[in-house]
Amino acid sequence: MAHGTHDFEDDPRNENVFVWVNGELVPRERAVVSVFDAGFVLGDGVWEGLRVRSGHPAFLERHLDRLFEGARAIMLDIGRSRAELTKAIYETLRANDMTDGVHVRLMVTRGLKRTPYQDPRVTIGPATVVIIAEHKDPLPSTVSDGITLFTTHVRRAAPDTLDPKLNAHSKLNDITACIQAYTAGADEALMLDPHGFVATCNSTHFFIVVGPDEAPEVWTSDGRYCLQGITRANVLEICRANGIRARETTFSLTDVYSAREAFVTGTFAGVVPVGAVDGRTIGDGRRGPMVERLQALYRELVDTDVATRAAP
Repeated sequence: MAHGTHDFEDDPRNENVFVWVNGELVPRERAVVSVFDAGFVLGDGVWEGLRVRSGHPAFLERHLDRLFEGARAIMLDIGRSRAELTKAIYETLRANDMTDGVHVRLMVTRGLKRTPYQDPRVTIGPATVVIIAEHKDPLPSTVSDGITLFTTHVRRAAPDTLDPKLNAHSKLNDITACIQAYTAGADEALMLDPHGFVATCNSTHFFIVVGPDEAPEVWTSDGRYCLQGITRANVLEICRANGIRARETTFSLTDVYSAREAFVTGTFAGVVPVGAVDGRTIGDGRRGPMVERLQALYRELVDTDVATRAAP
């Protein structure tokens, strides 16, 4: 059974990985936090996912920018500098002898609470910082054959409810959307904004390809109701650097159903084609030429980024 763009084959090496927990590398079975931790009690925290290529986390600065911006927005003191977090990521990779085919999750919560209550002022300790690195690659079939989407009734929240630009630990809005999608037989959920326009997916960003053969355009949402995706931004930059017309705009499901191609983007799998939405076949249902081109350009961009890096 498919589970969307985050499908992967189990790697037995992951049973013995070391996890970085508050400055200490511990075996996976001992990587725990308190039941009084703000992340466990309330989902109070921010996080980032990173892909590792040639021993380096790609686009690390952009991920750290988003992490610290989110922490600042919710008045969470990470308690560690960017340089310290970078060093910790590389320490985790070295401890696990990891270079390629690796996914890293960097998580920060508000820390230990005196009692299980939402008020941040009852936090009694420093922030909890955890780094999990696993041997994990997307399934080749996901990248080549793509996924299906179902439009859920669960809408993206407005910024005055829960700002979608926060990469927060609390993902219940996306989880309920995901549940509705897979119970309907799709891989992931397509989510609309409060006005009924296409916004994003429950764990990835959504794009369509429209226009004639000689002048195709890539469209994605206007960005007001989605996370500031790192891969999303990279794909838009790739388009503009390679003469591909790209727009951030509002569009409806009618535009989606009649699109030439559709695809989603995310840190884990990069660029992934979408074969069908709500039972409507997109294009001919197979990976199209634009998606294939963008996949190649994105791989080149990742290679270029990691080639400039050096471990601390």
